[in-house]
Amino acid sequence: MTVPTPDAPFGYDPQGRPYSDKSKIVAGVLQLFLGGFGAGRFYVGSTGVALGQLFTCGGLGIWALVDAILFFTSNDRTDKQGRVLRG
Repeated sequence: MTVPTPDAPFGYDPQGRPYSDKSKIVAGVLQLFLGGFGAGRFYVGSTGVALGQLFTCGGLGIWALVDAILFFTSNDRTDKQGRVLRG
């Protein structure tokens, strides 16, 4: 990891992409327990998807569960600014 800069205060990942101030663990836990409300998606700034989850109760829970698993396992999830989630 390189030295943090003002445009990437949390440093860079091994591919050189800036890290977000958001955590994929927090997003995953929010999505796991409050995914029917789109909480994990609201947390990372994906408002459109979060509203879709809110109006469908997280796809009757299935969409929310799959999304939580993807937050926990994926290293390519990003926030609203396109920065990679830490964690």
